[in-house]
Amino acid sequence: MDTSSLGVFVAASVALLIMPGPAVLYIVGRSLRHGRAAGFLSVLGICTGTLLHVVAAALGLTALLRASPIAFSAIRYAGAAYLVWLGVQALRSGERSIATESASHDGALQIFRQGVLVNVLNPKTALFFLAFLPQFVNPARGAVGGQVLFLGGLFVVLSLVSDSAYAFLAGTFGRYLQRDPRFWRSQRYVTSGIFVALGLLAALA
Repeated sequence: MDTSSLGVFVAASVALLIMPGPAVLYIVGRSLRHGRAAGFLSVLGICTGTLLHVVAAALGLTALLRASPIAFSAIRYAGAAYLVWLGVQALRSGERSIATESASHDGALQIFRQGVLVNVLNPKTALFFLAFLPQFVNPARGAVGGQVLFLGGLFVVLSLVSDSAYAFLAGTFGRYLQRDPRFWRSQRYVTSGIFVALGLLAALA
């Protein structure tokens, strides 16, 4: 790939990554509620989910999805349903004291696993690998799978940087919010609302 094409790919990738979507809002929600460490764990989960999309693209699964709108719709609606489910779970979690909330929260593995699922079922990520990334693959150069892996790996690196910035800023801001008791009385409604609204937007996008 020539330098100009690579520059276009990087610019478009950054534009996509900084736009708030399921992945960004999941990271921000976790960072606000549990701090920067949980935010960075969610970033690792999101990036792992992206890597799964990269591998699927390299194996030709994106071609299968492109040929089957029903399959893509199934992924989109499954992702939307999962986000709504996360919102319902947050609403049912109940109010907790500051001490309890600070000491007890979702485990590291659960935060990581949810991050993976959020991005595996993220329609924006699936659409990116279905419609955009293949435009930068040149079959004449051979090794199409290798090209996809290179571009997808570059996208994951950019995602790691931008998502980590979101986690750091939200986690830092969350440290101040944790000192306000009103935050703990309202955070479950805010978290629930974010996930439910995001699920509905993903379904209608």
